Amino acid sequence: EGLIEFYDSFKDMFEFFCKNTTIHGTIRLVCSGSNRMKTAFWTLLLLASFGMLYWQFALMFSQYWAYPVVLTMSMHSEPKMFPAITICNLDPYRFELVSEHLVQLDRMAEESITFLYGINTSARLFHMNDGNIHVKDLSSMGNLSRSGFKLSQNFSLLRTTDLRSGKKHSSVGFRLCNATGGNCFYKTYSSGMDAILEWYRFHYMNIMSQLPVIINISDHEEQIEDMVYSCQYDGEPCRPSDYVHFHHPVFGSCYTFNSKGTDPFWTATKPGIPYGLSLILKAEQKDHIPLLSTVAGVKVMIHNHNQTPFLEHEGFDIRPGIATTIGIQQDEVNRLGGNYGKCTTNGDDVDVKLLYNNSYTLQACLHSCFQHIMVQKCGCGYYYYPLPPGAEYCDYNKQPAWGHCFYQLYNRLRNHHLNCFDQCPKPCRENLYKVSAGTAKWPSAKSQDWVRQALRHQNGYNSTSNRSDIAKVTIFYKQLNYQSVNESPLLSENLLLSSMGSQWSLWFGSSVLSVVEMFELLIDTLVLSLLFCYQRLRSKKTLR
Repeated sequence: EGLIEFYDSFKDMFEFFCKNTTIHGTIRLVCSGSNRMKTAFWTLLLLASFGMLYWQFALMFSQYWAYPVVLTMSMHSEPKMFPAITICNLDPYRFELVSEHLVQLDRMAEESITFLYGINTSARLFHMNDGNIHVKDLSSMGNLSRSGFKLSQNFSLLRTTDLRSGKKHSSVGFRLCNATGGNCFYKTYSSGMDAILEWYRFHYMNIMSQLPVIINISDHEEQIEDMVYSCQYDGEPCRPSDYVHFHHPVFGSCYTFNSKGTDPFWTATKPGIPYGLSLILKAEQKDHIPLLSTVAGVKVMIHNHNQTPFLEHEGFDIRPGIATTIGIQQDEVNRLGGNYGKCTTNGDDVDVKLLYNNSYTLQACLHSCFQHIMVQKCGCGYYYYPLPPGAEYCDYNKQPAWGHCFYQLYNRLRNHHLNCFDQCPKPCRENLYKVSAGTAKWPSAKSQDWVRQALRHQNGYNSTSNRSDIAKVTIFYKQLNYQSVNESPLLSENLLLSSMGSQWSLWFGSSVLSVVEMFELLIDTLVLSLLFCYQRLRSKKTLR
């Protein structure tokens, strides 16, 4: 009796509740008892209010469980670390171990171009008679026995025609078949130039697969002075510890400045051209492989620290004989992750095992995922990506059908039919760099003589060409302030409770204590029902 109220009937209990509760409108159910029309009206009105209230609650919870986010932008201004800069000379080496195969491939390309277009390119395109071609000797890497590799003649370039909308269309490509030869297709392009480049790269990958693991090749390349004539950052000369070197099979000799981002020397304290990175670069084509890349100059990419530069997807080209100024503006993106979106902090929770030794990026995950699938499906790895343990690079002397397997898998990846995009989330925290560039002729006609003399005296520069083998590039922060884009929940727990309280007050003009009163009514109803049942059972037992 000290815990609950005892009533003679449910009617007495309901009247007590209506007269004493803080919920608005309930008292009208009792005080208008003599007027049934008013009682019915207020009953319907209260039931409609309850319906509208819980309909609003349902909308709120459905929106909350959808986990929407809102983007908030803020500006920050503070000294920060200069980004990592990667430069490549677009001039891959003709390694001695495979030089004969590359010469043979050049002859095959010459014959194919002559067959398709009737153009003789041997003298001016492939340097067949040029005795000055630089061939990289890898003999210091140990005893490398000559492999029995032979260029395949089964992938000749062909011209095909088909009818589309009643018109005849011509395309160029090469034929790829599976291991049994029963499933074949043509890898064709509407542009003959694209077809020749892809055909050359396909053979080039098979040739380069004869080399040792590519990460060891960089130990045998020349010094940075052979590519970078001058390097200054914030008016100070660069140091040997400021860059790391690697070799790319297509973009050639590459150097990454400030790759780790931990040296205070690279802290940016002022914006503007004088406080950026200034480079004078060698942009020769002496050893150029013309059908591997049709671009002459220098490849530049601006990226985050400890990040693998994917030059085939990002970056831009610097033209020889031009001074290029590149202004950068940093944006920072922070994603919530969890229920609010799929992202990863450092890649440890991703199912794909990364094949790159640097920090997690979306491209690194996609490349690793594709390489794992290719090794599983095709039995070998794609030459441009690192290998999983125990795998080998594709060679059509060993795996004749790998090209058929690769191009089909790559089309599935490009069309999002592989599950790599599902397995590879975006990073939860990411720095993005917006770039704007300007160019001018360099050196000018009146200054080129003394510029060449200075370079010849200091760096052994011995070219006589007209500005076609050197380039100048300056990379700087336009502003030190950066924009931070942060995701935040559109409907948090606090906001959800606040919205629910607002709806409760709107429809009933009450508070949390009114909800407690309703629970008290339910408990009293339950206890009173149990007591009435117990009394009936005892009365029946007494009658018996």
